[in-house]
Amino acid sequence: MEFWRAAHCNFELLFAQSSMTPILQHASFYWTLMLDQRKKIIGEDTVLFEHIWKSGKGFYITVSILGALVLLAIYAYVTQYRTGLTVTGLSRQIFWGVYITNFVFFIGISHAGTFISAVLRILKAEWRRPISRASELTTVFILMFGVGSVLIDLGRPDRMLYAIRYANFQSPLLWDVCSIATYLTVSSLSLYLALIPDIAMLRDLGGKREWFYRILSLGWTGTEGQHHRLDKAIGFVSILVIPVMITVHTVVSFVFAMTIQPLWHSAIFGPYFVVGAIFSGVASVIVVMAVLRKAYHLENYIKPIHFNNIGIFLMAMTLLWFYFTFAEYITIVYGNDPVHMSIFWSKFTGKFAPLFWLHFVLCFVIPLPILAIKKFRTIRGTVIVSISIVLGMWLERFVIIVPTLTRQRMPVQGAFYIPTWVEWSILAGCISLFTLLYVLFTKVFPIVPVWEVREGREKAAATAAARITSYMPETGAPKE
Repeated sequence: MEFWRAAHCNFELLFAQSSMTPILQHASFYWTLMLDQRKKIIGEDTVLFEHIWKSGKGFYITVSILGALVLLAIYAYVTQYRTGLTVTGLSRQIFWGVYITNFVFFIGISHAGTFISAVLRILKAEWRRPISRASELTTVFILMFGVGSVLIDLGRPDRMLYAIRYANFQSPLLWDVCSIATYLTVSSLSLYLALIPDIAMLRDLGGKREWFYRILSLGWTGTEGQHHRLDKAIGFVSILVIPVMITVHTVVSFVFAMTIQPLWHSAIFGPYFVVGAIFSGVASVIVVMAVLRKAYHLENYIKPIHFNNIGIFLMAMTLLWFYFTFAEYITIVYGNDPVHMSIFWSKFTGKFAPLFWLHFVLCFVIPLPILAIKKFRTIRGTVIVSISIVLGMWLERFVIIVPTLTRQRMPVQGAFYIPTWVEWSILAGCISLFTLLYVLFTKVFPIVPVWEVREGREKAAATAAARITSYMPETGAPKE
């Protein structure tokens, strides 16, 4: 808005210094109308549009650093593609490493959008409104990198088409392809539907991107009928995406559990992976919320109450994650199968013990006391916990995958795995490209759903009051 006010002042100055020609009179009148129109559309939510219009030094520095890391990852991948997987730490026995760890980890993080947007929308949690788009966007973007990690691990990405060309419906790998494709489609549709009213606002503001916003807005004018149909569509997609979300990470776990490899062949892997996915996904959204709040000055929209509420849920997920982890390993101990126990001890006291206990500290020891004590459950506290959980859950995926491959039922002597610079560079590039796409998205669309925030201001209080009144006990004679 400051830009347009300055432009209007310049026109007024030029108007005062001229001979008051009709052209300048019309120009001044035009700018006045434009300012009035923009004020009417934007209202008191100017800050939600400023990150689209303004690009400061920090933006260009961020994009440059992220772009450099992406270029490094491209160079690393080209090196791998030309030379082969010999430039990685992978071998015939240890055929899965950082890339498949990334696959499981990224797919897990994608569960954040479904929980915060879909589940909380169905439960009518009004506080979710300012953070729903950030979580949905995390889901859509991170899913792409989950799929990309599999392609990178193939060495020959063109062979991915074999999963379709020579489809075997008894293979969990094909189940993965179908479930992830469905999840990406439904999640993208959910993100787009919630964007339509805000795209229409940007269209009405005019500018050089008006043609682009006009196409995407699908003729939205904000009538009551359109709002009703949009609410129905978003509600339907929100219900649809929940079972799809659960199916996705259950099927991902089947890639391991349907084998007979020790410590993988487990009936608990399905729910264990789903819980871990929601756990890491919610933690990642908290980190994203904190960055957006600081970078785009959204303190009046993303408030401490949001971090407190999600922090309480994250505490519950911490305990649930511990329950599944304990149940998984206590079952192995009581079974006392020598093959299983050899891998068990390699995690608890052997060469993987530092990674195993570090991931336990990051996922349980650090988060639980901070989240359980209210005075520590602040913005800073929940962000520290979330970073700890994200790192810990990546390590957990690594510790699930690699130790089993080092001690298979037909082992190769001296099997060991150390990731190379190629694998670490590609991981850094994936995270950087995800962040870069996020930053570029915020230069085109509002990261906080403006229409949902306004709807909350206008209707949420009355709707919540009516809902509470509906289930409160009544006095007097009971009604038939």
